[in-house]
Amino acid sequence: MSRTYIYIDGFNLYYGAVKNTPYKWLNLMAMCKGLLNPSHDIQRIKYFTARVHPTQHDPQKHIRQQTYIRALNAYIPEIEIVYGHFLSHTKMAPLAQPKPPRYTEDVIFTEEKGSDVNLALHFLDDAWLDNYDCGVIISNDSDLAEAVRLVKVRHNKIIGIINPQVKAKTNNKQLNQYATFTRRIRESILKTSQLPDLIPGTTISKPKKW
Repeated sequence: MSRTYIYIDGFNLYYGAVKNTPYKWLNLMAMCKGLLNPSHDIQRIKYFTARVHPTQHDPQKHIRQQTYIRALNAYIPEIEIVYGHFLSHTKMAPLAQPKPPRYTEDVIFTEEKGSDVNLALHFLDDAWLDNYDCGVIISNDSDLAEAVRLVKVRHNKIIGIINPQVKAKTNNKQLNQYATFTRRIRESILKTSQLPDLIPGTTISKPKKW
């Protein structure tokens, strides 16, 4: 059995696999077991995310996120939540269909900051501490490629890369070049990897909007 740690880029997973689907109440342990073979002893799942804030368009979004994270913590003892943060700023952007005299508009951009760095640091630190035989990254972010290279070259660990971009036609070659194996998340695994609507032993239930 391989001691296996999973590192999940929550932003990548949400936008690549579950946004605009009925599969947001995702059981991360069930999904990982469905993606890996039985030789993997999944000892830790590290989920990298940032706390969202209510908006005028969606004033309940932060409550749904908090409910989901509470459900993960209650149902999956191997889970660890690692937070980055969101940063919003305004900048001028060109209009897709400009109408003179207006060619640009002020647009609010929101970026998740810190999660990719946090994931890379945890991946490297756990390899240095020899916490795992196999490290699996669920992301398609090429910024993680150097961390993957260092773990492979310096520690010779088994490395798995799982692409969460369900509709992507190709994998990230830069990220995958040092991987021992690669996988892709399919809609079928999302469908069969859902948490119970009511988490046993708690009052935590799936948000109605989901």
